[in-house]
Parts: sequence; structure tokens; C-alpha cells
Amino acid sequence: MTLSTSTRASGLVRRRLVAGVVAGFLGMGAALGSGLTATASAAESTMITGVVLGVGADETQRIVTWYSSADTAQKIQLAPTAEIVNGEFPAGAVGFDAVGAANTSTTGFNRHATISNLRENTAYSYRVGAEGSWSPTYSFKTRDFEGDFDFLFFGDPQIGASGDVAKDQAGWAETLKVSTAANPNAELLVSGGDHVESANNEAQWDAYLAPDQLRQYPTAATIGNHDVGGKSWEQHHFTPNTDRSAQYYNGDQSTRSGGDYWYIYKDVLFIDINSNSYVNPADGSLGGDAAHVAYVSDVVKKHGSEAKWKVLVYHHAIYSAASHSTDTDNKNRRKDFTTAFSDLGIDMVLQGHDHVYTRSYSIKNGQKENPAEQPGAADVFPGPGGVIYVTANSASGSKYYDIKKPDGSGTGVEGLGPDPLNPSNYWFNSAQNQEHVRSYVKVQVKADKLVLQNIRSGTCAAPNAAVEKGVSCVNTPEGQPVGSIVDNTTIHPYNGDGQAIQVNVPNPAPGEFGWTIDGYNGLVDLGTAQERDGTYFQANGKINPILVSDSRRSLAPWSISANVGDFQDADKTFSGSYLGWNPYVLDGGAGAEAGAPVLSSFDDQGKGLSVSSGLAAAVQGHPRGGAKLGADLDLKIPDSIAKGSYRTTLTITALSS
Repeated sequence: MTLSTSTRASGLVRRRLVAGVVAGFLGMGAALGSGLTATASAAESTMITGVVLGVGADETQRIVTWYSSADTAQKIQLAPTAEIVNGEFPAGAVGFDAVGAANTSTTGFNRHATISNLRENTAYSYRVGAEGSWSPTYSFKTRDFEGDFDFLFFGDPQIGASGDVAKDQAGWAETLKVSTAANPNAELLVSGGDHVESANNEAQWDAYLAPDQLRQYPTAATIGNHDVGGKSWEQHHFTPNTDRSAQYYNGDQSTRSGGDYWYIYKDVLFIDINSNSYVNPADGSLGGDAAHVAYVSDVVKKHGSEAKWKVLVYHHAIYSAASHSTDTDNKNRRKDFTTAFSDLGIDMVLQGHDHVYTRSYSIKNGQKENPAEQPGAADVFPGPGGVIYVTANSASGSKYYDIKKPDGSGTGVEGLGPDPLNPSNYWFNSAQNQEHVRSYVKVQVKADKLVLQNIRSGTCAAPNAAVEKGVSCVNTPEGQPVGSIVDNTTIHPYNGDGQAIQVNVPNPAPGEFGWTIDGYNGLVDLGTAQERDGTYFQANGKINPILVSDSRRSLAPWSISANVGDFQDADKTFSGSYLGWNPYVLDGGAGAEAGAPVLSSFDDQGKGLSVSSGLAAAVQGHPRGGAKLGADLDLKIPDSIAKGSYRTTLTITALSS
């Protein structure tokens, strides 16, 4: 008996393949600016500065962090923007109490509070502080808590690195302006670290935090080596689900910042680690890279099933192409990280540090997974354990590093030898680029793929501090203008040998119910479900045809059968018994006879396709040849099923004697 599945295919059943939504949430959505201004007392007693909107534990949360000149009781005040009249918050505005402490890097105090229970597709306005001492009012929009979304990834603003804070700020602000204008529906801003040149320089932090986009879009902050030497990073960025245990740090306990943290946004489990700590203790105790691997392993074990994709973020790029590519610590991280990340099913790793753009080949266990994968391929098909590593270039233009030539150290885990298919590149990189212009990375998260683009946010012209101060620039604005694409690839997941089936369940009418067909890997789409008689949803479709070929002289009998598990979306499920089918033979041959129809359990209280059911079979003595088998799928589920995007796997079994 042959079971047409695989470890990765089974994993698809266990993972939350499309996020769920609580019924009753409303719909609309694009990011808002900070166009409202709060009415404040003429005698403000507290000055509020450095407000930044951060990610929460999931899409229903946001964490806001700020500085305060006084140690007073403060909070976030939140209301739907539609309820703000003449800049005044309604009496029923929700409040979220803040906590904080005295600043260690400057005068004053830091505060943070978590906004929770957000509704999807809703415009919100918020302010922080207290009566008589409110900040200006800022606004953001939530999106549908289901389905596709885009996020933007930024490398090393490192404000102050050029020696001119104002020029660096201008470049950083321009990149945020260009990227969000081009992608107004982007839902997250993800950082690659090194926000400032000097960890406790608050003038640099003020410049970094100046752009309004940091109060309009949730930001996921990453700590870099220039951020880690003091508490300012931690005071400006309070992160969710953070473990600040000693093994995730290095340096003086009184000044170190960071820790490892995770959050889930729709279909992505993001894990962010403090890669400044990398040395594994000689006594074998947990610390450095070993501690990070243990942390990532624990998070994936506990929460990997709640998301379709796993994206890891940290600062130090282990597959870059510039000055830091030869660093001993990065070679160590390649040894410490790569096999573990492959084993854990990490899909993508986002990094900074080297101020250059690179995109790796699919890397498995520290080696190129497929030697035939072509440089700069527009479509990549990683197999089980294949990971794509990305390094982002400077988002501000404060500093660039030039690409270095490969050496003779080969293609081992620590090697920096040339790519046999493109000798000017390192063996591990599919794409490398350095034009000395600002850029950012856009990631489109879709049900069946990740689309990765590196996009220019500047040219040789100002604001581009490093070039303004004498660094050469090889960009040609006429042919490579702002908004043009440096690198573009689509990453297709491995779905195994079975057929993955996905269903989107809407709220009771109005609503839509969708399936998707993925021609390259067999994902089946049943279209949009319709509500019937106000009591159930129904969706219909067809399996991808199955070809049977039998050239045996024994003419022994054979059969093809299949079954599905429960449909899953995070912690929501419904039984696979609700799926039925009607098998048929598309092209006769090999004695194929279609199996009997199987009804949805909604119709006959049976077990539907939750138990193995025959698609087709042939008896002893059948003629040799081939057949094409098909089946119409019929899904009927009660309208009490919660809204969500559900998947199961159709496991196909071939049996012959």
C-alpha cells in the first residue's frame, strides 16, 4: 500500500493555514495619517515625546511606547475615528493603563500600554498621556483579520552613521514616505535593527522616531549591534511575548537591551531574536546561539500550528555579501543556526547588519538545497527544510558596504567560495545588489506563496547621506528610478504528494466562501460557498484528476481510495465528514470502475470522507492501460461554523496485490 503524503504535507494539516476572524467584525481598511489634533490644557504639566506604535501579540493588539517628562499615571485613550468630533474623544473612549519606569539613558520616564480587542477593518484614533497632558492624536486602521497581507522590511537606518543626523533622518523619512505611499495597504513595518548609530544617543532616537508612519503602522522592532549598548532601544520599543532572560543577552546587565520575542500576525508566526548574543558558553550551559535555537524551537513547538508561515528576524546577516560576510561570528551562526532552522520548517529569515541587498538560494542544513536552482530565479520551490535568507540594504542611506569577491574557501557551511553558476556571487546567494541607493523589501503573504521584492526608495540624489558625503553611486535614475524593482521572486511552499484542500468560511450571509487551486502543487479550489436555506453553507468543486497506469502482466486488482482529516484554522476546526464526493472515470482504461458516491454527513449523519472511500478500482484480469480519475466534491457545513479559512489534506492511497 502506498500512502501519497509526506512529512511536510502532514504539517500542512497541523498548521493554521488561513487565520480566523470572530464573527461580527466590520469591514474597511487603509492606513490613516495623523490628521487629528487633541485639545490639551493650556497648562500642560507633562511633555509626551517619542510615541511609537508597535505590534501586539496578534492582529487584535497594538503596543504603544512613549517618553514622558513626568512620572505620572498615564494611559492610551482609543476610539473609532468616526466617533471623534472636532478633535474631541467621546465620553465612551476606551482607556488602557500604562506602566513604565525612569529612563536610564536620558532624563524623564518611559511608558507603554497594550491596546487589545481591536475590531477588524476599523479606523481608530488614539492619544497617550493624561487629562491636561495628552499627546497629539494619531490614527491607524486595522484590516481583515483573514487572508493575504503585505509587510515592509527595512534594513539599518543607523541614524548618525554618516556623521550628519539631519541627513540620515531625511533619508529614513523619505524611505518611509515612498514605501508607504507605494504600498498604502501594507500592514506591518518590520525592522532589521541598528536604528541608531549610538545606543543611548537620544538625538539620534528622536530623528529615527520622527516620521509619522511610525505612529500609523505597527512596527516590529529588531535590536542591532548599534542599539544594544544601552536601555534606549528597550525604552522605545516594548515588544510582545518577550523573554528577557540572561541567556538571550550579552554585555553589562545594567545597560543591555533586547531579548527574544514572537507574535502571530494573520498567517505568519514571526520570531525575533537578539543575535548580539551568540557565543555558546564553554561549560555547555544555555546561552548565545544555543539559547536562541532553544527559544525558536520552543516557540515553533507551541505555536507553529497556529500559522501557515514561519518568518525569523534578527540583525546579523549570515548569508550577506559585504564587509560582515567574513566575520567570525557570522560563520559561527551559520554552523549554529542553519540545520536547526531547516529542521523547524522556517520559511524565510530576514536580516540586516551588512548594508547590502542579498537573497539566498534555498538553503537546507547550511547547503544549497538544489544545485540546479538558477541565479536570480523569479520562482523558487524550496523542498522540506529549504530556507530563504534575505539581507536588507540601508533604508536611510547613512552607510553602505560594498560587495566583496568570493574567495577560495569553498562551499562548506563556513565557506565563502564562488557560485558555480555565477562566479561573481558567493555560492549561497541567488541575488546580490549594491548601487549605493536606499531600498526596502516588500513581502506579500498569500495563501499559497510568498512574493519577495527589493525596491529602490531613492537614487543617487539627496537625501542620500553617504553619497552626499562622497561615496560613489552607480544607480542610473533614468533606468532605475524610485519605485523600480531590484529583485523579484515568488517562493512556493512544498505541499507534499497529497492534495491540499483549503476552504474560506464566511460569516452567515452576506459572506463568501473560497477555495484555491494551485496548479503546481495540487491545492484544490472549490470556489465560493453559498448559504442555503439559512441553515448551512455549500461549496462544490473537483479534485485534480488522478492518472492510473497499469502495465503488469498479472492483471492483478487495484484500488484508489482517499480520506481527509478535520478542516483546521488555528484552534478552530470542523469535521472532514462534512465533505462528500461523487467519483467518476474521465478516461477509461486499466479496468477502472468509479467508486460509490459518498454523502456529506450533513445529509446522512454518516462519516463522509473522514473515512477512507473508494475513488476507483479494477478487478482481477482487467486490461492493461491507463485511466484518468476524477470526483466532484460536495461540502455542506452548518452555518454555525465560525468564520475562517480552513484547510485539510486529501490523503490518497493506492492498493494493489
